[in-house]
Amino acid sequence: MSIRTILVDDEKLAIQGLELRLQPFDDIEIVAICHNGREAIRKIKTLKPDLVFLDIQMPGFDGFSVVQGVMDIDPPLFVFVTAYSEHAIKAFEAQAIDYLMKPVEPERLADTMDRVRSRLSEKRTSEELDRLRTVINEVAPDAADNLGSVEDDLASSRFEKLINVKDRGQIFRVEVASIERIDAAGDYMCIYTADNSLILRETMKDLEKRLDPRTFQRVHRSTIVNLDQVRQVKPHTNGECFLVLESGAQVKVSRSYRDVVARFVH
Repeated sequence: MSIRTILVDDEKLAIQGLELRLQPFDDIEIVAICHNGREAIRKIKTLKPDLVFLDIQMPGFDGFSVVQGVMDIDPPLFVFVTAYSEHAIKAFEAQAIDYLMKPVEPERLADTMDRVRSRLSEKRTSEELDRLRTVINEVAPDAADNLGSVEDDLASSRFEKLINVKDRGQIFRVEVASIERIDAAGDYMCIYTADNSLILRETMKDLEKRLDPRTFQRVHRSTIVNLDQVRQVKPHTNGECFLVLESGAQVKVSRSYRDVVARFVH
């Protein structure tokens, strides 16, 4: 299946270079080329592409303004293209699937395309399952229950495998599986791995939506724990207990979240 793509850049040479770099990818179908932000917004809303390669620094409507301008529709995937590394942080904050530095390197572009295909596959598979469920319910309602295992697989694929964390002016790419625990402090999250701690500006509620609840569970009003990292449960007073993690760190489980501990008791 082709990936319908729009290229947006006010520099014609940059567009030509990106077209050349994209030629080896047989599944890329370039449906439009835009040279400014206003044109890009119109084309995105009209053509509804799967993917947009979007220059950040353009006169008038810059790349971030384009993203904001199409938030009233189901937006495509965005890959920001920039000549300035300082834009990378804001690109991730704008929920871009990736960003590329000019001139675009073929190896880096190949990595980006792998991420694009993976994300589109998840989205398309979910849509196909919805259509299949409708048909099954109409012609064979008893068979609908067999879709449960498929839904579980899809649920797992929706959650993040990597989290981009802006901390101390840098971007760290953290493997979700390596996270031991997360502590909340207002609108900031302190993410702990075995050998590092990072600060992420995000609410607990929003971060929970990005993590697989079968692995990451809240054990306190302000603490999330990776259950795969738990090595011991130590009872405490008043119905509370401590979880001992792989690194040796201990996390208190409040009484309100005792059901989490039940997972470890057979």
